Amino acid sequence: MRMIKVASYNMRKSIGTDRRRRPERTLQVLCEIDADVICLQEADRRFGNRAGVLTPHLLEEHGDWKALPVNLRAHSMGWHGNAILVRKRAQIVDCEPIHLPALEPRGAVMADVRVDGRMLRVVGMHLDLSGLWRRRQAHAILAHVAASAAQHPTVMMGDLNDWSAASGCLRDFGRDYTFAATAPSFHARRPIARLDRIMVSRDIRVVDAGVHQSAVARTASDHLPVWAQLEIRG
Repeated sequence: MRMIKVASYNMRKSIGTDRRRRPERTLQVLCEIDADVICLQEADRRFGNRAGVLTPHLLEEHGDWKALPVNLRAHSMGWHGNAILVRKRAQIVDCEPIHLPALEPRGAVMADVRVDGRMLRVVGMHLDLSGLWRRRQAHAILAHVAASAAQHPTVMMGDLNDWSAASGCLRDFGRDYTFAATAPSFHARRPIARLDRIMVSRDIRVVDAGVHQSAVARTASDHLPVWAQLEIRG
């Protein structure tokens, strides 16, 4: 059975640890990972028209992905900075933003995609710095997915902003989802915290997982990307 490789990356608006904004460097990291499905956080600029940092032209020239149309702003790539990339050959069945309770702008995105004949539901997120609001946001995401008319094998990915080992929102997600055994991804130059997570429903098996630690990745953002090889059961 063919594996599906997924990845999550807080790209920090393509501003590296050298304080330079270089979208081409972000795309180089994505090409190194070479995942079938990628959830991005901080993919849009924060102010103004909140334009996407990775332009359609850059994606077309430097990668084998297309961005899912979850943006509610004309120039944005995602919803509150959350975006999903999939292989150009993948079929987009459905996609939508998820509105989250928050004091500051936060959101999540959900998509149903068919990759090489396998249906997969993907949820990307960037949760709050506050533990109370993270738990509220986790509950909103879980409720939204559970309320969907159709259910599919599901992978949830993103920057959960949770430094704990297995409490708070991690415990909430862990009731129904299994965490991929990635490793610390923050800070990119000296990773000590597992802020970035990949979670899968019980009908998906995590075959392998890790953190991408190339020289470029250590300078392209303050987060390192996390990845997992998945096998959809059934």
